[in-house]
Amino acid sequence: MTPRRASVRREVRIARPADVVWSLVGDPARVAEWFPGIEKVTVDGDSRTVTTAAGLPLQEQIVTNDPLQRRFQYRLSTPAIRDHLSTLDVFDLGDGTCLVSYAADAEPATMALVIAGAAGAALQQLRSLVESAG
Repeated sequence: MTPRRASVRREVRIARPADVVWSLVGDPARVAEWFPGIEKVTVDGDSRTVTTAAGLPLQEQIVTNDPLQRRFQYRLSTPAIRDHLSTLDVFDLGDGTCLVSYAADAEPATMALVIAGAAGAALQQLRSLVESAG
């Protein structure tokens, strides 16, 4: 039997301090700078709309934006996804580097795999962006 829901996680270690990386990850309006395929972002309170390179607008609800924990969570609201929660955490490793974790829980399960592929590419782009700026 195929699972109805799935959880996935991608991680990357970045050779920059956690606060530097969080300044980008924790700003919901800046996601297009490091997430490939996102062309435009608008934020209104706890609502964010990202527009893909294909012109598809995706509605998101910002659930958590906690600078103390360096945690950002959002839910996608689309007809193709029954339930979704993505969580980004930036962990200080105490040596001037950090670990960024991008986890997604989704139903249907296939959407978690799609999100994981995109998240993996986004984390690589994030690392390239902040390490080259350092």
